[in-house]
Amino acid sequence: MSHIGVTMPHDQPSSPSAVRRLLTKLWFWILVAITAGIIVGFTAPGTAKELKWLADAFIQLIKTVAAPVIFCTVVVGVASLGNLRKVGKLAGITLVYFFVATTVCLALGLLAANLVKPGAGFAGAPSTSALKTAQADLTQGTGGTSAVHFVTDDVLPKSFLQPFVDNAILPVLVLAILFACATSLLAPPLRARVISGVESISKVVFGIIRIVMFAAPLGAFGGMAYTVGQFGGATLKNLGVLMVTFWATCAIFVFVILGVVTRVSGFSIFKFIRMIKDELLIVLGTSSSETVLPRFLAKLESAGASRRVVSLTVPTGYSFNLDGTCIYLTMAALFIAQAGGTHLPLGAQLGLLGLMVLMSKGAAGVSGASVVTLAASLQAFGPEFFPPATLAIGIALVVGIDRVMSEGKALTSIIGVSAGTMVIAKLAGERDDERFHAALNDPSIVRDAIEREPLDDEATAPATEHSREPEPVL
Repeated sequence: MSHIGVTMPHDQPSSPSAVRRLLTKLWFWILVAITAGIIVGFTAPGTAKELKWLADAFIQLIKTVAAPVIFCTVVVGVASLGNLRKVGKLAGITLVYFFVATTVCLALGLLAANLVKPGAGFAGAPSTSALKTAQADLTQGTGGTSAVHFVTDDVLPKSFLQPFVDNAILPVLVLAILFACATSLLAPPLRARVISGVESISKVVFGIIRIVMFAAPLGAFGGMAYTVGQFGGATLKNLGVLMVTFWATCAIFVFVILGVVTRVSGFSIFKFIRMIKDELLIVLGTSSSETVLPRFLAKLESAGASRRVVSLTVPTGYSFNLDGTCIYLTMAALFIAQAGGTHLPLGAQLGLLGLMVLMSKGAAGVSGASVVTLAASLQAFGPEFFPPATLAIGIALVVGIDRVMSEGKALTSIIGVSAGTMVIAKLAGERDDERFHAALNDPSIVRDAIEREPLDDEATAPATEHSREPEPVL
């Protein structure tokens, strides 16, 4: 008892320590910046209107790394699978499942944004006459581009480096797919060296994003101050509706859509979430799904999935199956269109969905990568639907609230990846159902297993070599 009495005073200063940790969190300073921007917008609207350059500068830095992020992520994600003819059935099942899952999430984001219309009535929408003038200028500049000209001029690259110089996202995506396919055909030792080289470059690129994200509070401050100063406080209502709609849509995906998928696969999504709740709490506290990657590799294998399935699907899912980010991308895109007074017909929305099916594969990375992908996608989609002025205002707004939705993106994505791994294991015939259901009924089985036996080098190798840093939200 005396020992306890001696140690308790050392535990009391935890509050100052917690405050110091809070002051090191980027999301905290973004929230402070948003609050400060709102205050400046209300109290000094004239000054606030002049602060838009802060948001513009931040967006310009974000766009700078868009092409390298997408190229490196797609190349490593596709090429890491190796020769699909050798990987065979498991790789085929994994790719089909992930593409279907991300397409469903993108469509769900579109559906929710169409039903709720979070950007409708935004005070910053340009006038109809201004929008028509901008569209007329764009049409005159393009000269009525045909589908053939669109493919040859806007999609296919004219050289290997020019798309990076011009920041032309669609040609970069084509180059990435070609480069990845060619790399996957190489002999394993050479393929590993090429992937390792691209992986090293990607780490530098993601390091640049980390540095740029330190300027996010300034961008959020400038964007929010300008928005409130220029258009008034009514804009905050639209942002609040967007955030609530996003979180509700993520919940619908996890508990309804993913719940049906897991039920068909023979297990309950609620029991599964209970089994992985420790990892989800870590993600919630750190805003990063990267922190739990080794634990998931061990826990899902201990729960009954084969090591071969876990080693392939978890790292690949971190790059190719970011369900929360996919919901966010299409919902934010329609929010920007609605806020800009632009009507996207059904055909255009389906085209946007198709584009983002590919672009979302470049959304993995550090905090802010989803904003990079969003800006790149809308820029590539065409100025007739997203004029530069509207896009700039819209991205500035989204940057301001991106971190507020980050935990929703991370949690939804990690649940989708881990549940998908167990579904894929069942489809491939590599899941021990007896052990899996025992773990679902008593999560301490796998918890004790991974705490008792740390991951060895073999188990962690696939994640270290081939996984992208997931979106910390992400």
